[in-house]
Amino acid sequence: MEQPEQNIATGLQQSEPAAQPQAPPTVEEQDLAAPQPQVPMDSGDLVFEVEKVSCYYSAFRAVTDVSLAIHENEITAFIGPSGCGKTTVLRTLNRMNDLVPGARVEGDIRYRGASLYGKDVSPIAVRRRIGMVFQKPNPFPKSIYDNVAYGPRINGEHNKRKLDEIVERSLRQAALWDEVKDRLSKSGLGLSGGQAQRLCIARTLAVEPDVVLMDEPCSALDPIATGAIEDLMREIKSRYTIVIVTHNMQQATRVSDRTAFYSVLRNEESDTRTGVLVEYGRTEQIFQDPQDSRTEAYVTGQMG
Repeated sequence: MEQPEQNIATGLQQSEPAAQPQAPPTVEEQDLAAPQPQVPMDSGDLVFEVEKVSCYYSAFRAVTDVSLAIHENEITAFIGPSGCGKTTVLRTLNRMNDLVPGARVEGDIRYRGASLYGKDVSPIAVRRRIGMVFQKPNPFPKSIYDNVAYGPRINGEHNKRKLDEIVERSLRQAALWDEVKDRLSKSGLGLSGGQAQRLCIARTLAVEPDVVLMDEPCSALDPIATGAIEDLMREIKSRYTIVIVTHNMQQATRVSDRTAFYSVLRNEESDTRTGVLVEYGRTEQIFQDPQDSRTEAYVTGQMG
């Protein structure tokens, strides 16, 4: 008999749902739309505690010695120049880097008090609680309705009334319902870029994650679509904890509660670059009263 997965926050056992008579999901579909173990929500307002974390791709150290704490029902922004490790650190928070051959993490990351990289912790269980929205909108080649209903269905929910409620609730949370309610049977691939990104957010919210990670979700969008995504983030943070990677400093000031600034350490001899966390604090402090000269140079535009 297959061993049940360990609940990552309590050590309790959570059995896998029965297999559905359909083609197996891809890794990306499974990560975004898998069933959710029950996680106690009374463990304080710290969601992640990252301590002295370094990230490697084989022998290459991409990020070194990152320590920070991410708080519940807040938006935390990661900013910094290209190659500073923002996305690498973001992906450690739901173990997406495990999918990269040779990738490994040193140090400790705790999610609601449980070690995220403990030997008995399943990466799939982690991704069930910590969803991810990618840089490029990636609707499934299905109808708008089926995109959102996909996760609940593979979790065993087949009651049409309940699925209808989940789809409407998720699309409303993603500020997309009014735009698509009359064409739910149309392909999600036919949506505009901003609508497609909100559909991907709705698909993530349909399985009720605890945390939503966003990797530059507005980089390919026009200003109007970007504004809609930012409004959405502010709206849903009362129900979710959000961590966003952004190259847009103005976006960080508009939406985030806390900001982490990363920079690059260059090794002239080996011509390699290693990301480093320079400064982390309330967003107002990072942009108005930075404590490190490198942060000040970046947020004032003196350094790209």
